Amino acid sequence: MSTGQAVDRLGEFTVVDVRSPGEYAGGHLPGAHNLPLERLDEAAGALTAAAARGPLLLVCASGARSAKGCARLAARGVEAATLQGGTGAWAAAGHPVERPAGARTPWPMDRQVRLAAGSLVAAGFLAGRVWRPGHWLSGAIGAGLAFSGVTNTCGMAAVLARLPHNRPTGDAVPFEETLARLED
Repeated sequence: MSTGQAVDRLGEFTVVDVRSPGEYAGGHLPGAHNLPLERLDEAAGALTAAAARGPLLLVCASGARSAKGCARLAARGVEAATLQGGTGAWAAAGHPVERPAGARTPWPMDRQVRLAAGSLVAAGFLAGRVWRPGHWLSGAIGAGLAFSGVTNTCGMAAVLARLPHNRPTGDAVPFEETLARLED
């Protein structure tokens, strides 16, 4: 669903943001609930209940994670739409985003992955100049990136999402409360 279609119908949807809590705190669609993609299966019951009341709209930074979430829900018989271009396209179109007061804005996950992968490749290159087997680090990261591209998964993003700067701030809604809100 395009941002133009979504803005006209936003009130009809239960909006679920599948990004990390830190990314969510950096800015999200008005009224969106945060359920990180890696916890989507745990939330299947609550999402089924929400979908029974009305349509679901899954959102992430670019649309890739939300599309994955839609596919996982579809496999469970739950219909959901995804926002093309994610919150990036939403904000670029001039639509409002909500941010908790005082929330810090971490870098988008794809930027964090590029920094981590690039740093590890450079470190592997430099290590290989001093200690011959050190170059294997660069090869392993390259293979991981190729695997990520082929499978449309990203283990590095899953690891980075667990770092403190990607965790929610003190005023974030706990996962269990989000589930309860979706089930009501």
